Amino acid sequence: MLSGWQYRLRSVSGVAVITALAVVVANSTVAHALLTRLPVVGRLAADAPMGAELVFEMLTTVVIVTAAFLPLYKPRPRRILDTVALTQKRVMVAMVTLAAIGYFDYTYRLPRATLIAITPLLLVVLPAWFVWIRQRPNGDAERAIIVGDDPSSIEELAADIDIPLLGYLCPTSAYRTTESPNRIAAVADGGFQLNGLDRLGGLSRIEDVLVEYDIDTVVLTFGHTDRAEFFGALDACYEHGVDVLVHRDHADQVLSADTNVGTLVTVDIEPWDIQDHILKRSFDVLFSLFGLVVLSPVICAIVVTIKLDDGGSILYSQERTAVFGETFEVFKFRSMIENAEDEIGATISDEDDGGIDPRVTRVGRVLRQTHLDEIPQLWAVLKGNMSVVGPRPERPELDSDIQSGVVDWRKRWFVKPGLTGLAQVNDVTGAEPDTKLRYDLQYVKQQSFTYDMKLVVRQIWKVMVDVLQTVR
Repeated sequence: MLSGWQYRLRSVSGVAVITALAVVVANSTVAHALLTRLPVVGRLAADAPMGAELVFEMLTTVVIVTAAFLPLYKPRPRRILDTVALTQKRVMVAMVTLAAIGYFDYTYRLPRATLIAITPLLLVVLPAWFVWIRQRPNGDAERAIIVGDDPSSIEELAADIDIPLLGYLCPTSAYRTTESPNRIAAVADGGFQLNGLDRLGGLSRIEDVLVEYDIDTVVLTFGHTDRAEFFGALDACYEHGVDVLVHRDHADQVLSADTNVGTLVTVDIEPWDIQDHILKRSFDVLFSLFGLVVLSPVICAIVVTIKLDDGGSILYSQERTAVFGETFEVFKFRSMIENAEDEIGATISDEDDGGIDPRVTRVGRVLRQTHLDEIPQLWAVLKGNMSVVGPRPERPELDSDIQSGVVDWRKRWFVKPGLTGLAQVNDVTGAEPDTKLRYDLQYVKQQSFTYDMKLVVRQIWKVMVDVLQTVR
């Protein structure tokens, strides 16, 4: 496979050149002769640009199409069908953008005849281009590696699977648990073989190895599926578009679409389609901005009320668990007494279990009943740490306690946490982890932008009802 900078240079230049040629072909004499035979666009062909106008049209189209393909310029080994689908989607994004620009600003309008002509050309040629530059030298077969934290499990798994392996990644510190000083010395000298496989480096080299060796598949085998290593490896594979397999013993820790569980299970690390992802993120940004602006008078009133109540701090910050077990800081309006968790630590509030939490202030009880304490979390949505819809993020301490008793809890980490979700609209809290998990996993399986909108409408209606009940 091409190196990182070579791939980026060839992909960018290829998109620019192919787009420019498509514009030239679309405005050629032959193309216009064909277009004039089509009743829908025949009258448009007479408006063919010439000279400087053609150059301007070409530059505009090249800039928009090249920018639309930005997600594909990073080396991401993918199957041919994935590459074709993603490329065609980027073409359609570019065409819609060009049409929108022409609609709102006639100065940069691309003739409709040209737009109609270049779309099928780019839908065919650009996917072929990306497939060609991503092809393997000499038609090599699938490339896979094993990534793990225990040499023994790596060696055992390598002997148990029949897919071709190029090597493995394992931290040097893992060998220090063995009793053989030869193993430690071998690693210190630069390498060590397990079951005929070469060690390609430690876990910190996973991204370099994925690109350097053009890896299709990573097999994960960790003795302890902790956040720092196991989900860190998953995150790297997600970023580079690499398929992930895990041993069936770890199938309960991951999100998987496999129905037949053999030795290896496929991990579904990218449940959102790229176009849905862009649509979802756009909605998150617009929703959070709109909410912060419209609710600004309410925010000011809450700030004053909290200060008048006990004179304490306005905001309360918490660390929450995000995608792949990473953590981020989220803010809420303070609804409890100051330093409420200093003595007993992080616990699920008694209110979540239907009781009364004595730590909640008078103002805080109203804020919780009306969900207004959640308003500052719109900032986390705007930053991209959260989404409007998704499984509610838990405190890392509570996450650890819950997941120790609920087998599938970590599967929630495969999607971005949200302000609301299926569990929230059904009034299920962390006090019922099994039921909450069932709703969260149901959302993960059914998620789509349309499904998100339904949950948003249900949550807004629920908030309005709670506000009215509180006022009464």
